[in-house]
Amino acid sequence: MFDKNSKIYVAGHTGLLGSAMLKLLNQNGYENIITKTHQELELTNKVSVEQFFSETKIEYIFLCAGKVGGIIGNKTEPATYLHQNLAIQDIIFEMAIKYDVKNVIFYGSSCTYPKICEQPMKEEYLLTGAIEETSIGYAAAKIAGIIGCKSYNTQYNDHRFICVIPNSMYGPNDNFDLENSHVFSALIRRFHQAKINGDNSINLWGSGNPRREFIFSEDVADASIFLMENVHKIENTHYNLGTGIDYSIKELAQNIASVVGYDGEILWDTSKPDGTPRKLLDSSKFLALGWKPKVNFAEGLEITYKWYKEKYGIN
Repeated sequence: MFDKNSKIYVAGHTGLLGSAMLKLLNQNGYENIITKTHQELELTNKVSVEQFFSETKIEYIFLCAGKVGGIIGNKTEPATYLHQNLAIQDIIFEMAIKYDVKNVIFYGSSCTYPKICEQPMKEEYLLTGAIEETSIGYAAAKIAGIIGCKSYNTQYNDHRFICVIPNSMYGPNDNFDLENSHVFSALIRRFHQAKINGDNSINLWGSGNPRREFIFSEDVADASIFLMENVHKIENTHYNLGTGIDYSIKELAQNIASVVGYDGEILWDTSKPDGTPRKLLDSSKFLALGWKPKVNFAEGLEITYKWYKEKYGIN
């Protein structure tokens, strides 16, 4: 049973979701938490990972580790995104079976759903159409993980593997590198730099018309703890996790500009790709279990921008 004395491994604890996971576990009184930095443990190295599992006797895993990036990274390094994520998943899943881990939470991605998909996207829409080409390597790895959870549960007749698909996450400890970040964090940095530079205008990719649903990282962490505490309620399927509210990229840009305090003109370069037109999840199946998000978009944006300024020592 998942309780305050459980031995918990948070894989990827320095990243966006992992750091939120670690924070909320500590706040909720879970103290027997194991973490390893990338330098301390290479999760694509099976020998090292097996030694780690044999020594630690882990009971529960939040698998937050993986290679994640934005459009540029996904387009230029699809094989790397595919290989690294597949390797981490495969090794962790196998070790969880071999060393009798009680439960593992695996995180899928909304990019696993078809590029052109009925909205909001239900769990059963997975594999019903072609996925977005720009994220194909990463998406393929995540699809393998989603299927992997169900397959392991089926073969070993248990509910050891739990799969949740959060929509676009944001929050403290996000990646703000312009080459490899997602749209939310990239726009925070772009608008802040434009404000500091005194730029009269800012050029952004695409038309600004695609719509995205965003969920605060600590809400995903809170939902993950809820899942571990309510394993008896869970079916052998993946669960969508979102807020039920989406925004156009134009609306997102305007909101970020307002919070940052940038009052210049926003220009759109329609020669650049838009990506998937809309990604709104139908999270009704998960919400029916009794959980709901706590942090609204405006509050989450303020928290994230405040963290960004403090992290990089800027005003």
